[in-house]
Amino acid sequence: MGSKSDWPVMQAASEVLRDLHIEHQVLISSAHRTPDVTSAHVKEAEVSGCGVFICGAGMAAHLAGAVAAHTTRPVIGVPLESGGLGGLDALLSTVQMPGGIPVASVAVGKAGAVNAAYLAAQILALNDTKLATALQELRSQNAAAIARQNISLQDELREGSGS
Repeated sequence: MGSKSDWPVMQAASEVLRDLHIEHQVLISSAHRTPDVTSAHVKEAEVSGCGVFICGAGMAAHLAGAVAAHTTRPVIGVPLESGGLGGLDALLSTVQMPGGIPVASVAVGKAGAVNAAYLAAQILALNDTKLATALQELRSQNAAAIARQNISLQDELREGSGS
């Protein structure tokens, strides 16, 4: 992430990865203020076996693009709210990458951070059947929870209508 102020949102991605038992590293590195450090982090992460990068940044949101410029591994950008545009500036900076340097982009904010972690897990699960099974089980649990919520709502509606 570009600064420590991004951590309250990006922590959601870290929690998902932790819950899925995916080893990960959290760093602060700025595409604009520490470009050489950012480049070095990418190279070190590749050597260490990093499979996917998740980058959260606000405003100009160039971190994901700067990381993508230094790797052919998948990069997921999480646009963050900062400044007066509600994250729209970060979203546009993240999705408007030049051809040949892709960055996958997710929603602005915490929902985006959560989805970035799940997307990273899905990418890693292509070569990890245990992780793929865990993700499928989570999907099944989520579907079952929605079904239970619907049953509960239908019961409340029947009781409220007197029928």
